[in-house]
Amino acid sequence: MGYIEDIRKLVGHRPLILVGAAAVISDDRGRILLQERRFPENFWGIPGGLMELGETTEETAKREVREESGLEIDQLRLLGVYTGSTGSRGYSIAQNGDQYCAVTIAYYTRTFRGMLIVDPSESIKFEFRDPADLPEHLLKSSQLILQDYFSKIKD
Repeated sequence: MGYIEDIRKLVGHRPLILVGAAAVISDDRGRILLQERRFPENFWGIPGGLMELGETTEETAKREVREESGLEIDQLRLLGVYTGSTGSRGYSIAQNGDQYCAVTIAYYTRTFRGMLIVDPSESIKFEFRDPADLPEHLLKSSQLILQDYFSKIKD
């Protein structure tokens, strides 16, 4: 059982501040790796997830990408720190009713290796997408991170 599950046993669905990390991964053509997520259904986002006790945020980003996609990433550069519920001061509510306020540390990299392997418990598929051809149903948090990436980073 993971750290978050242990905490949830103690506090139930009450609001928590949760720290996570995400990674914008671009290929040599400037396309961005996107994940079609299982939850929320029909939504896309960049790979990432919640920190486990004892990890650095860089380790969290690397682990989450590896677990979700099978890719190993390296040479992470800090993009930004994002707080709140997609730009508001309210809580997000998970599918199971858990309330949380996320603090996400976003990184970017062009260094990756391995073959894409989908974890069916979290993902439907992965695709490298051109910035001009992003999916319509993109998570708000991923939209904000990608907006910053496209405005700040010149590949």
